[in-house]
Amino acid sequence: MLFSFKPSLTWISTLLLLTIAAPLKALEVKITPAQPQLGDTISVIVKTDSSSQPKVMVEQQEYPVFSLGDRYRALLPTSPLNQAGKLTIRVQGDGETKNLAVWLKNRSFSVQRITLTGKADREATETELNRVAQFKALVTPQKYWQGSFIKPNAGRISTEFGIRRYYNGVFAQDYYHRGVDYAGATGSSVVAPAAGVVKLIGKEAEGFQVHGNTIGIDHGQGVVSIFLHLQDIYVQEGDVVKAGQSIGTVGSTGASTGSHLHWGLYVHGVSVDPVPWRFGEIN
Repeated sequence: MLFSFKPSLTWISTLLLLTIAAPLKALEVKITPAQPQLGDTISVIVKTDSSSQPKVMVEQQEYPVFSLGDRYRALLPTSPLNQAGKLTIRVQGDGETKNLAVWLKNRSFSVQRITLTGKADREATETELNRVAQFKALVTPQKYWQGSFIKPNAGRISTEFGIRRYYNGVFAQDYYHRGVDYAGATGSSVVAPAAGVVKLIGKEAEGFQVHGNTIGIDHGQGVVSIFLHLQDIYVQEGDVVKAGQSIGTVGSTGASTGSHLHWGLYVHGVSVDPVPWRFGEIN
């Protein structure tokens, strides 16, 4: 016996609506590193089916999201001043919301005792504080860097990221070493760790009493590098620089107790550990 099936117009219309409404694939989110620790930069990669930009939030704070061609990315900075424990990252896109739990691991940071005297004990001027703050707040849509960052100086690391300090016997409660120090010899070369645009030049003679001779490079998308205590500056604001390009030399200007280079890496205004950026974990 043969049976014939003649679908009704209503049934066909319902099937078409369901097919159109159903996404080809669900919102895809990838978070790296999978087990971040204090000071890490968390990368949130989002793939969507629509052309609308997704939203990425932690608690009530929304972070900038940028297109990387076939996907989007948000960079979430963490610091030694954060509380270790559960982070809930909320991603919205394609008409759905995902709440993803990430556990931020604790990390032990060394403690130093520093005695400051003479010019090393001077207060920062309003000029340098304002200009540096404006620089760190840059969020340029373009992504200038490609691949891993490189060492800005050949010297050994003398002070690691995140170290806590006593200054003249008093513990700096909300302080941590916001960068990495290289024990380069006076006059040794300082190179750009990644491509970018020079957006800050500060000089000790013009009020940079703590930072000393300073260069700030905007790498794009909220990522910036700052170099302190320089002797020579070979670039000027507006210059486009490549990774490995010489930008100045090591010195001991500003609040410095000896010749060295301080490299600070900031993401959305927060000082993060540069080490993961040097070993290809974020590119």
